[in-house]
Amino acid sequence: MQIDKFFETRKKETEKEYLEVIARLETIRAQLEPENDKLKQFIYKCADKALAARKLELDFSDKYYLKNSLKTLQERNTIIWSELLPDRYKYSILNPEYAVMEFGNGMGQMLSFYYTIFFNFKSYIFSGKGFMNLKWMKNLIDMYNLLMKGTPDYETIKALIVKSLEDIDDDLNIASFIANWTPEYGKNHKIIADADLSDNRYLYQYGNFVSENELKIADFMRSYPEEKLQRLAARTADGFIRSYTLSRKDLAKKKTYNLIYNLGQERLARAVAVHLAKHDLKPFYSRVSATPINRQYDYDQRFANAFFYNEEYVNKSIELFEKQCKAAEDLLRVYGGPVYFDNFGEKPFDPEQKKECLKYTPEQQQISQMSRTKSNQIMHKYIPRDETSFCIIGFPTPEIGDKFEEIYEATAEVNMLDTEKWEAIQQKIVDRLDLAEKVHVKGTAGNETDIMVMMQKLDDPSKQTNFVNCGADVNIPVGEVFTSPKLTGTDGVLHIKETFLNGLKFQNLKLTFKDGFVSDYSCTNNPDEEKNRKYIEENLLFPHKTLPIGEFAIGTNTLAHVMAKKFDILDVLPVLIIEKMGPHFAIGDTCFSWEEDFPSYNPIDGKEITARENEMSCKRKTDPQNAYTGVHTDITLPYEELGFITAITPTGEKLDIIRNGRFAVPGTEEFNKPLDEME
Repeated sequence: MQIDKFFETRKKETEKEYLEVIARLETIRAQLEPENDKLKQFIYKCADKALAARKLELDFSDKYYLKNSLKTLQERNTIIWSELLPDRYKYSILNPEYAVMEFGNGMGQMLSFYYTIFFNFKSYIFSGKGFMNLKWMKNLIDMYNLLMKGTPDYETIKALIVKSLEDIDDDLNIASFIANWTPEYGKNHKIIADADLSDNRYLYQYGNFVSENELKIADFMRSYPEEKLQRLAARTADGFIRSYTLSRKDLAKKKTYNLIYNLGQERLARAVAVHLAKHDLKPFYSRVSATPINRQYDYDQRFANAFFYNEEYVNKSIELFEKQCKAAEDLLRVYGGPVYFDNFGEKPFDPEQKKECLKYTPEQQQISQMSRTKSNQIMHKYIPRDETSFCIIGFPTPEIGDKFEEIYEATAEVNMLDTEKWEAIQQKIVDRLDLAEKVHVKGTAGNETDIMVMMQKLDDPSKQTNFVNCGADVNIPVGEVFTSPKLTGTDGVLHIKETFLNGLKFQNLKLTFKDGFVSDYSCTNNPDEEKNRKYIEENLLFPHKTLPIGEFAIGTNTLAHVMAKKFDILDVLPVLIIEKMGPHFAIGDTCFSWEEDFPSYNPIDGKEITARENEMSCKRKTDPQNAYTGVHTDITLPYEELGFITAITPTGEKLDIIRNGRFAVPGTEEFNKPLDEME
């Protein structure tokens, strides 16, 4: 399929109707402006959003940012996104709480969902595909016509909305899917390839909200020394290539990768692309991240589709996804994986729990899990996990505070640690852990962690190992050792005084495990114990009632830990770095999910890592629906709250790995130096 030609043809085919519909919406808006009726005013607001998007479309072009001053671009950007600013969001239909106050329970949540569709019209405008908003413009006209016949009830409006949701243009959706996987295509590629990075106006070409954070990132990256930039770019590219080498996967089959970066990091992204081009790999840029303007909005709308979400809708979506993957099969087969800049520094988010926000019923939660599992099965059919890899590397953003530049340099130092040296030391830990039948982890200093972790049985210890010796390849920085523990017999309590998981704050999080599964849970975020349980259910366990321990690991990057303490940034570090700073447990799937049958080997001794599955994932061949959770959340214990990690052999001998916050395996003294110097 010729993507450009397809969209150009579709645009021409719909141009006449598009203009007619816009004219009709202009008439509707004019007719409704003086009305006081709330529903009529709602339709007026939706029409106004659609017409504002049209006005932007007439102004927007590849040179949009060059035709306007920086001040003008900033002002327009603020206007476009202003309804999400906290003061305005409080009284916006985008906010389910306010929508319910205006329209009542049920109707309010549904209209809030509907309004988000029109608020997001701009996304198609900035991608040059404004005609793709036509369906919902026509739906709004139908809504208006209903209203002119009398005030429609909830079920009538719902039927109208669902009708458009189910009206799927397969060809258009397939073309959009193919476009996302096509290398060196689209708006983001043009910006990376052609934008003048010396002028911050280029940031407004994306269409995202541009905060002070993005402007400062661009300023910083512009002045960052070329030699340092190239070192970071080379480390990132080498990590991706090394991940293929160590896992013994065939990179020669791959032609593309997805480069994910934050607005302002284009100079670094360009440098990474140059390095990977030496391996005949071409990038595409399906997602560019930016500072969220209002995280409460994202949280409020998590389950906004609950009023219509059902199995029939999900099955149609899965059917379409299968068609999309089939049509893009040639592109998916040569896809190598993502290269991702994991940015950190954003202030922790403690969301307001609103009773007006919709929640999934238990039945819908099951449907959601079914959807996730089937979608993963389809994706892994076309992009097998055992044939692809990835690389993630973390960078701070200016939002982290006044010491941003110092923190950036400290992070760069951590990212550049000698991976081969680190792996050689970690091997001594792996060798001791491989003697264990079980591992006892105990907290101290008020930390109530006390858990016994069962190890998998090694049939031939001379050729097999339980633990991955992880350096700087898929996850930068170094380092950790990790395994998929045996679930049966893994019992105890994991306690974290304060942690930030999936971007959310948890205070005194306690998870109790029985035979490897979460059997009880609590936190102290809220005085109401039941609200705390709901918070955990919705933000850690969802869409499940329980989760298994998928990973037990020991992070060894004490330099990262010292950095976190020195700058007091533990609360804003990403999991990518936090998991390297101490022992951690992941609830959900193992690290080998979907590639258990592909042999994996350690870099130092060449032993095969045999602990690639557990009692749950072993069901994948007979009961795939219940073999995977689609979840993997790392929960890390800080060194100073760790009493000991002790390996216990089958004969009962106890061998310390860590004791009183220090590594106790002979030959690992190097890991303790940063901790000793900190004191």
